[in-house]
This record gives sequence, C-alpha cells and structure tokens, in this order.
Amino acid sequence: MGEAYELPFDYLVIAMGAVSRTFPIPGLAEQGIGMKGIEESIGLRNHVLEQLDKADSTTDEEIRRKALTFVFIGGGFAGAETIGEVEDMARDAAKYYKNVSREDMRFVLVDAADKILPEVGPKLGQYGKEHLESRGVEIYLSTSMDSCVDGHVVLKNGLEVDSNTIVWTAGVKPNPALSRFGLPLGPRGHVDCEPTLQVKGTDYIWAAGDNAQVPDLVGRKAGNENAWCPPNAQHALRQAKVLGDNVVSGMRGFPQKEYEHANKGAVAGLGLHKGVAMIVLGKTKIKLKGRLAWYMHRGYHGLAMPTWNRKIRIFADWTLGMFLKREVVSLGAMENPREEFYEAAKPAPVAAAKTEAKAS
Repeated sequence: MGEAYELPFDYLVIAMGAVSRTFPIPGLAEQGIGMKGIEESIGLRNHVLEQLDKADSTTDEEIRRKALTFVFIGGGFAGAETIGEVEDMARDAAKYYKNVSREDMRFVLVDAADKILPEVGPKLGQYGKEHLESRGVEIYLSTSMDSCVDGHVVLKNGLEVDSNTIVWTAGVKPNPALSRFGLPLGPRGHVDCEPTLQVKGTDYIWAAGDNAQVPDLVGRKAGNENAWCPPNAQHALRQAKVLGDNVVSGMRGFPQKEYEHANKGAVAGLGLHKGVAMIVLGKTKIKLKGRLAWYMHRGYHGLAMPTWNRKIRIFADWTLGMFLKREVVSLGAMENPREEFYEAAKPAPVAAAKTEAKAS
C-alpha cells in the first residue's frame, strides 16, 4: 500500500461506505461468501454452478450432499433476495445435468430475528417466507450460526449441515477506517452529521451514505425524536445530490440545504418474475406481490443506475432475457485467470527435468 502521507485540503467529503458486519464465528472467514459487491455476486453465481458441476460428476454421496447444500445467513433484503435468485438459477441449471435435479438440492435460510424481509412490513414479509418455503427453501428463525469450520454448519437450534456454500448476508457496518480520522462518530461508528450533511463541529467536511449518521427530519417531524436515515440506496442516492449542492454552496458562501426525504417504500425480487413491493404514496401504502412486484423491483433499480447509457444497456439485457434462455455457464476461472497459464509456464521441478533429459 505504500507509506502514509498527509494531504492538505480545503473541503472534504467522507463517503467510504460500509463493509460486511461479521461476528467472531469459527470458520466464517475461511468458508463464508459475502454479498456486498458485484464481484461477490458474480463469484457466488460461478461458485454455485461449479457445485452443480461437481455433484454431477461424482458418485460419492457425501461430496454430492455437501456440494448441493446452500446455506444463507441473514434474512433481510440481501439474504432473501439472494437465496431466491440463486434457487431460481439452480432450478433452471439443473435441467442441463443428467445426475442433478432440484430435489437433490437443499437451501437453508437462517436469521436471528423472528421474521424475514422486515423492510416490506409483516404481511409481505410473511408472504415472502411462505413463497420461499413453497419452493423448498428451509427457513430457520430466531436462531443463528455457532460455527462453520470446514463447511460443517452448526446452528444454535441444534441443526447441523455440511455445505460448500455459506453465504453471509447479515448486514453491514460503517467502514472501520473512519475511527482513525478523529471525526465525531455515533454509537455504531457512523460519522455524526447535521441535517445539512456537514460533519458536526465543522463547516467544511460533509458525509453521506452508509458511513453517515444523518437525522431523519421526516421521522422527527412525525414525533420520533431519535429518527435516523437508514443506510440504504434510497437515501444514499438522494443524499449525494444534496451533498454536491451543499459543497458548491459552501465554496460560494451560500446557505446550506437540509436533507429531507420521505420513505418511498421498498421492493424485493425473489427470483425471475417473483417479488414483493411496498409503495408509499403520501399516506397510502400499496402492497404488491408476484410478477407485478417483480416488475416494480426491476424498474426501480434499473432507473436508479447512473447514466442513460447504462440504463439502456441494462433494460436491453433484461428485455432479451424475457425471450431467451437463462445463461448457466460457469466462468469460475475469472477469479484466478492466470492460474492455467502459470501451470503451463512455471519451471519444471529439477528431478522431473533430469528424468526427461535421460529419456531423450
């Protein structure tokens, strides 16, 4: 990384985001797969398809069982959506294998809370739970994972399973690097901000997104004096616009604008053409499920993508996906693209080289 050095500044924006929130669980660092970034999601897709390849090519029941068992820890948006999408993909992919079927696979979702998808409300959350269970997903609530050493998963409720795929989606926390900067932090490590997104005690530092603790003015006006903006994309995107305007205003000596945004609802996809959505229009909450909710989910996230170039590419790809088969080819070599070349180019062992020389 090189040596540390000081960089003077006139204005500073803190937008370091969040990292996966983990716990000291034996085996998690070695066996767990995160779902914080696009790289991890691509890696998970390839990994799952590789497990199907492995199960299809072996007759060892223990290896098959471990390859075809998929465990997901965390039942919020990330966990429920990920297990829904992965199960959907695996179900489609199984059609191309002679020795693997959906009935051979086991999907397990674990959450310490007593419900999943709390963001969409209790009724839609219950629908999401029942929908996943109807697809064969085992859901264990009010419990957590004790250990996963060598892929042997042990839950607090006594359940034990062996799995090559342990996906960790149990939330996020502010980037721990924030603690080194001498900034005022909230009780959970977020940068403490004013409603203008300025860091408390300064008029030249701003923060936004997952690493910022921003007062929720809408919630406070409604009577909740301790309301804070949740760390999600809905707020982060809108905070970024206000922050950009406020930085320019600060440079020009103009007044700062306070960030205020009313919740517009939540959407979640549970696989192809499957989803739940809760849309807020004023004081009215519209609750949707199934295909219509999935369209709302795709539309909202597609429009949230930056630049029209990217929006058009994404919607074009999704449109083609409605008429073409799902792509189920594993590209696992992307994670270590030089491995095959290195094996071909590395120097031969001395003993082997002498043997080859004598033979010639």
